[in-house]
Amino acid sequence: QVQLVESGGGLVQPGGSLRLSCAASGRIFSINVMGWYRQAPGKQRELVARITSGDSTNYADSVNGRFTISRDNAKNTVYLQMNSLKLEDTAVYYCNVAVRQLPTRPYDVYWGQGTQVTVSS
Repeated sequence: QVQLVESGGGLVQPGGSLRLSCAASGRIFSINVMGWYRQAPGKQRELVARITSGDSTNYADSVNGRFTISRDNAKNTVYLQMNSLKLEDTAVYYCNVAVRQLPTRPYDVYWGQGTQVTVSS
């Protein structure tokens, strides 16, 4: 099995910054795409950013230029640096990781437990 542990959420004022981390552990042969999603109250979960094993990235239009996704393959960890935070960034943020546990198996997708990010003055 694979576990994802998220950290770094919290309360921040508009214009502030936070850095989220998500570490994968367990039986891991390789990791493909790693990403961050978020879900605000009453809204659907949406993609925030994703990064491939080749370090290609893409972002939601609403965060492009403010958020930066990165990964440390040696630590099986994905990060989300969030700058210039806005009230509308308030949501529960979930990491999402595609893991291959054995070389003969396909990739399975795992979700983190979620971490609350609240932007408020």
